[in-house]
Amino acid sequence: MSIRTFLVVNPRSANGTVERRWDELAATIRSGYGAFEHAFTTAPGDATRLARQALDEGYAMVVALGGDGTMNEVVNGFFRDGKAVNPDAILGEIPVGTGGDFRKTAGIPKDVAAAAAGLQGTATMRVDAGRLSLVDAAGRPAERYFINIASFGMGGLVDSIVNSSSKALGGKASFFLATARAAVRYRNQLVRLTLDGGKPLERRIYNVAVANGRYFGGGMHVAPKAILDDGLFDVVALGDFGVAEVALRVRHIYKGTHLGMPKVEHWKARHVQAEPVQAGDQVLLDVDGEQPGALPSTFEMLPGAIKLKVPG
Repeated sequence: MSIRTFLVVNPRSANGTVERRWDELAATIRSGYGAFEHAFTTAPGDATRLARQALDEGYAMVVALGGDGTMNEVVNGFFRDGKAVNPDAILGEIPVGTGGDFRKTAGIPKDVAAAAAGLQGTATMRVDAGRLSLVDAAGRPAERYFINIASFGMGGLVDSIVNSSSKALGGKASFFLATARAAVRYRNQLVRLTLDGGKPLERRIYNVAVANGRYFGGGMHVAPKAILDDGLFDVVALGDFGVAEVALRVRHIYKGTHLGMPKVEHWKARHVQAEPVQAGDQVLLDVDGEQPGALPSTFEMLPGAIKLKVPG
């Protein structure tokens, strides 16, 4: 028997496919899962507001229907004032967006019918979440939550390019092309990292991923050793790469065979602080395909903070 379920639907996902095919998608979901209620997002931040509202109204499961950005906004709706709105509420996902990175780590099917069927049953797992303190685009302190990956450096510029371009070619191609364009413009930046209160490390970086999940950027296997429920971030630093070095290594990043290569560093940590070394440097953030602001930032691990619906 299905529990009371609310779908937060991004109609612009998959380059607008969700909006055009909604009646068909809704019928498929009802066939595979059962009854649900839903609402469409209309602007950035809507998915967070709708998810939080659904939890306040007593829905037992809130499902993100969209891409990684929609999933991230829904995750943020599970928190209010630094606390879980309802610790027993279940988070689900029907992935139909451009990237689909989180689902790969979580084992959620890409097919809509299979993902809907996977929402049946009682199988859940407690997954970790990250709490990110940052400086937003207006220079104000802000806070975000994530269950996949937050990064800084090149990734922030890639986000800006992807989100201002057509995604008609699909996730992997869109991110690959955006990365190629950004590589021409990006200049490696000097940052200071402090892991679990240890000795600060200064690194000139191409990109640093603070990872709970394993994939980002439309399929890059950047953190192949990350585990969703181990209470630790995998921090993967891609160092002072030049354009030619990136071109040589990008296939290894997609395959997850880059750890241990020159200029690649990997740590485990519960608490990460990052800041620019040089005054005036703007080191942009990437949080699940969105660009919310810049360093300085603090990444704090929240073990088992989200109850995730998994197939089974």
